[in-house]
Amino acid sequence: HVQLVESGGGSVQAGGSLRLSCTAPGFTGVRCAMDWYRQPAGKVRERVASISLDGTTTYADSVKGRFFISKAKDKATVYLEKGSLKPEDTATYFCKQFCLGWKPGQYWGQGTQVTVSS
Repeated sequence: HVQLVESGGGSVQAGGSLRLSCTAPGFTGVRCAMDWYRQPAGKVRERVASISLDGTTTYADSVKGRFFISKAKDKATVYLEKGSLKPEDTATYFCKQFCLGWKPGQYWGQGTQVTVSS
């Protein structure tokens, strides 16, 4: 049974940084593709960063140069380093993962709130 656990959210002032983590405990020796999404209150969820099975990364234009996605080798763990935060980055952040060998489907974290004050 796959459960994704997120951590690292919180409140920060504009210009600050945060690191989010998302892991599926107990899975080692896996190859995974991961994404981070965010959903501001009252708005649609948007993808902000992705990392593929082979480690290729892509970013939404709004976060390029400020956010960096990475993953732990052979583990179902993904990180999102967020720097130069802006008030418009305030949102609930969700991770999504799929690892080879998992049952087909979408696996999401529970979400973690990030609030950036000006």
